[in-house]
Amino acid sequence: MRRRRFLQTAAAAPLAGAFAQAATTPSFKLSVRVEPVLPKMTLAERMEKVAEARFQGFEFGDWRSADPAVITPLKNKLGIECSSIVGNRGVNPKGMTLTNPADRAGFLTEIKASIEAARRFETRRMVTLTGNQAPDMGREEQHESIVEGLKRASELVEPHGITLIVEPLNTLVDHQGYYLNHAVEAFEIIRKIDSPFVKVLFDIYHVQIMDGNLIDAIRSNIRLIDHFHVGDVPGRHEPGSGEINYGNVFKAIHATGYSGFVAMEYLPSKDPMETLRAVRALYDACAASS
Repeated sequence: MRRRRFLQTAAAAPLAGAFAQAATTPSFKLSVRVEPVLPKMTLAERMEKVAEARFQGFEFGDWRSADPAVITPLKNKLGIECSSIVGNRGVNPKGMTLTNPADRAGFLTEIKASIEAARRFETRRMVTLTGNQAPDMGREEQHESIVEGLKRASELVEPHGITLIVEPLNTLVDHQGYYLNHAVEAFEIIRKIDSPFVKVLFDIYHVQIMDGNLIDAIRSNIRLIDHFHVGDVPGRHEPGSGEINYGNVFKAIHATGYSGFVAMEYLPSKDPMETLRAVRALYDACAASS
């Protein structure tokens, strides 16, 4: 081999190796909603388990019960991210729903408090729930109330670079009475608001129960999605326990180029760390086989 060609080949080898590594790295990141997946532990212990499982992020429900002076330095030490917190307390937060215009002041007050919490926990996403259907109000009126409330909230979060991730939930098994129970309507709401700071939390478990057609819905609407939750059907157990082919779902998410978090939110049917290792294997395989 001539010297010039040898030097060109040698110089290109590390670059080729870098491209090969990039090609086999999934576009998205893994997170864990720690309370259901890792029960009977402190938040700090759960975070250590997340890092041990080689996941990039964690999330938790009640930010009021956690001390950011402890949690934020620990996450930085472990090299993981806080992928989200809950912005308005729960599925049907009394006096702060989106469905009823009478609750709007309470909703916006809660969002303001959660913005400060997001800053302290160093996260840029807040799970946002619509609340249950408002009595004596039609769906169209409630739909418009949700749109208006989220528009107002987007003005609050935008200066902080925080995204509200709005979650549809199933009403057939788990959350009877909840308003936003179909992904199609969630996407309609996000399109109406037309803000990069209001997106959908696509919970694969809930969408499978209500709508199915997961991969096509993800491909068609990925620009409107800023977070995923994962659980299998039935039972909301770990991937591989039910009817959803999570290998194919992960491949589809990766193929869109989505770079956000896919978060585990399931009830393990066996050793939790074993289930996280299996998810990590699915994750590693989804890019390698694409």
